Amino acid sequence: MSLKFGTSGLRGLAVDLEGPATALYARAFARHLLATGRARPGDKVLVGRDFRASSPAIAAIALAALGDEGLVPLDCGALPTPALALYGLARGHASLMVTGSHIPADRNGIKFYRPDGEIDKADEAAITAAAAAIRAGGMPEAARAAAEDRGAEALALYAGRNEALLRAASLAGLRIGVYQHSTVARDLFVSVLAGYGADVVVLGRSEQFIPVDTEAVSAATVALLAGWAAEHRLDALVSADGDGDRPLVADETGTPLRGDLLGLVACRFLGARTIATPVTSNSGIEAASGARVLRTRVGSPFVIAAMDEAVAAGGTAVAGFEANGGTLTATPFAVNGRALAPLPTRDSLLPVLAVMALRAAQRRPLSEVAAGFALPAAASDRLENFPVETSAALMAELRSGAGPLAAFLAPLGVPAAASDVDGLRVTLEDGAVIHFRPSGNAPEMRCYVEAADEAAAVALLSAGLARIRDWTEGR
Repeated sequence: MSLKFGTSGLRGLAVDLEGPATALYARAFARHLLATGRARPGDKVLVGRDFRASSPAIAAIALAALGDEGLVPLDCGALPTPALALYGLARGHASLMVTGSHIPADRNGIKFYRPDGEIDKADEAAITAAAAAIRAGGMPEAARAAAEDRGAEALALYAGRNEALLRAASLAGLRIGVYQHSTVARDLFVSVLAGYGADVVVLGRSEQFIPVDTEAVSAATVALLAGWAAEHRLDALVSADGDGDRPLVADETGTPLRGDLLGLVACRFLGARTIATPVTSNSGIEAASGARVLRTRVGSPFVIAAMDEAVAAGGTAVAGFEANGGTLTATPFAVNGRALAPLPTRDSLLPVLAVMALRAAQRRPLSEVAAGFALPAAASDRLENFPVETSAALMAELRSGAGPLAAFLAPLGVPAAASDVDGLRVTLEDGAVIHFRPSGNAPEMRCYVEAADEAAAVALLSAGLARIRDWTEGR
């Protein structure tokens, strides 16, 4: 079986999830909720999904399995993950989201939420153990009971949250393209932006699933954005990944802004005093945010854990974001004269609206607005179809001592300091940074860099990826 927990939920091949594996993990999740007192027999549990071809069948299996464990499943249909999570928090229901986010269409996944928010690493271990126990005892037959539809209600709650973030007509005069592709947030982006007075241009809608990775935007996608920006004379383009929890914002030239900049803008928009963000986010965040910054490992469970610790220590105005721009809130915030309830899961609409509001307020091209933050130049990319065993061998060699690390990096520079909080992040003698990190949920090796300027960052990224390829070929 291909399934395993990564940085954000359970992931695996769609063909596996379309079979008994989904029933197994849905039952394990239900039993974990019941065993820990987070649910009682007869409690309701929500199920949502994205637009992947495999997601409806997987969601149907999950709905049946949850019902067979004594819970009452509610079908929320296709909707953004933050919309499902918000609805679950508001109603006190656990939830399960069928999505593979940005990974290829032959894969899929499941995200799990307790009634109080995302599961943590301890929950993952307990669910895995419960699944093993069920498998050992033999899977019972599943009944396919009909589930009540709550999708419209969940979407309305999430839409209302975002429709109250900005002042009326605050985006009037902006021409914004929405790259719809196959994200479940596509129609909501259009309605919310238009509701604030923006002239919205709908682009690239697809009924076939397109895996858009907002953290490593492909050259083909960048070319699409650049062409649309010129053709339609756009002030900006916006989009999200498959399940609508990671934002994509491009400037007037179609050039994507980095996700950590989007998260920074969102936190400044909120007035966050404490910000949790992974080590892969730009090293300039501390100076640019004016807030206390807590660095974590990559993945929302670690960001949430750091936010929770800050709240437990008496912190107020606590938020966080991942390097992909998905923004989380752990405390209430006063926004536009209203109280914005906590949503401790990645959200794409909040950072998009925060950036668009900043662009409208400054009345300057978005490229100039972004440059005004003066963050170190950064770039990132990935090597796909990179075997997990190969990435493990590479990381073991780089961590084996100063000699092997220096030899590996010799074509790039001389290492001055290194951190292995998540992957291996190396600062070179010239101040540049290169960070190698295997993906936590896909056969990919990611590389992140920072340098003195954009050209140097692009060159260092290219050299870093080439160095990984050379090492792999020389094994």
